[in-house]
Amino acid sequence: MLFLAASQYHLWSKLSSGSVFAPEFPRPIVILFNWAFGAILLLAALQILVDIGGLVVALVRRAPPGVSDNVRYVIAVVAALLSGIAVANALRVPPVKDLEIGVRGLSPQFDGYRVLQLTDLHISRLFPASWARQVVDRANGLGADLIVVTGDFIDGSVAMRRADVEPLRDLRAPDGVYGVPGNHEYFFGYQEWMRHLAGLGIRMLPNAHAPLARGEARLVLAGVTDLSAPRHGEAGPDLDAALAGAPAGAPVLLLDHQPKNANLAARRGVSLQLSGHTHGGMIAGLDRALGPPNNGFVTGRYEVGDMTLYVSNGTALWPGFALRLGRPPELARITLRVAP
Repeated sequence: MLFLAASQYHLWSKLSSGSVFAPEFPRPIVILFNWAFGAILLLAALQILVDIGGLVVALVRRAPPGVSDNVRYVIAVVAALLSGIAVANALRVPPVKDLEIGVRGLSPQFDGYRVLQLTDLHISRLFPASWARQVVDRANGLGADLIVVTGDFIDGSVAMRRADVEPLRDLRAPDGVYGVPGNHEYFFGYQEWMRHLAGLGIRMLPNAHAPLARGEARLVLAGVTDLSAPRHGEAGPDLDAALAGAPAGAPVLLLDHQPKNANLAARRGVSLQLSGHTHGGMIAGLDRALGPPNNGFVTGRYEVGDMTLYVSNGTALWPGFALRLGRPPELARITLRVAP
């Protein structure tokens, strides 16, 4: 009966706040729901695998199929343990992931320029102010020249999350903190969130750009809105508008929450695109299921024509399915290099 109740986690979440994306329970309850929901899904997957294995063995031996109860009990324990590990992995403050990316046309004055990417923070009852404070402190200590947030800052309205997002006000980098909206911002009052995030000192780039300078050299930082925006009556991603008036010949670093349109960005001459949204697939192997709806871009680095796409595993997760196995969270510290 307890597992049956846990299987309806998203229904209870909707009843608690009006949205399946914002479970408004005490944090320990949200953690327990995620553990139980994960255990159910993992148990189902493992049972199916065992049943398939039992059928194969039965066919080979030409005997009636059968799996002992003891095996099923062991699988139940394994599923519960794996779910606990997965939730713990999801909740930790992300480690730093360092990578270097060559950028064609990059001025030597920008060689070694460090960009710290945060994405999919999903600040919520599961990832509250105390967690956000630790992330901000770690981010500020990484020596980045620029901090960018590629969407899905929150789960909840401004009224619900005002205190939890307050630590973001303290993000600091010499060239500033920039962001673009993700699909979740549109679920909870897009315009209000855009104003509130800007009030926290985060410069939002909805179909806009900002030139970065090192002496006479320029690097264009551009951003677009999320693909889901038109469904909520807001302007969809418009790369032409984002690049209007940008310095000619300067390489473009594009922030786009979803990686799906990377081919379009590459054709428009973008040098580097940073995205999130997929959470890296959350569980190793699940990336294959998430590949088709994201045009094959789920986790890590991709070469798309002359453009490099980096899809971060994310800083956190949607609190309705907060499990990670083999796909750890990350703070991506990207060092730009002059491409040969």
